[in-house]
Amino acid sequence: MSDTPSVLFVCVHNAGRSQMAAGWLTHLAGDRIEVRSAGSEPAERINPAAVAAMAEVGIDITGQRPKILTTEAVQDSDVVITMGCGDACPFFPGKRYEDWKLDDPAGQGIEAVRPIRDEIRARIEKLIAELDAR
Repeated sequence: MSDTPSVLFVCVHNAGRSQMAAGWLTHLAGDRIEVRSAGSEPAERINPAAVAAMAEVGIDITGQRPKILTTEAVQDSDVVITMGCGDACPFFPGKRYEDWKLDDPAGQGIEAVRPIRDEIRARIEKLIAELDAR
């Protein structure tokens, strides 16, 4: 792992879970951790309920866009966290992989997205503590 660890969040559409995770990690870790996100089948835009849920906690993800998952993004990351995309993510020895089982916010209202947002925050806080302790 480099001096500045890098984390890649991957979900199918890169429009909800992975964008919220990237928003939380950027907000909570600042420049201590490099943050990436991508999707195996990127959506046209970020889920509006995810944007609204993050705005409620003071995090603006409106400037983000869904991006396609590339082999290079995985190669360039120390930690790869998947969220429902399973085998779509290429595997490279020496990387840390985690699969976070989270409900998909696609098509959900903000009431359903808030608990997902909060669970992601808890997981991000644990991840930061682990990466800071290395």
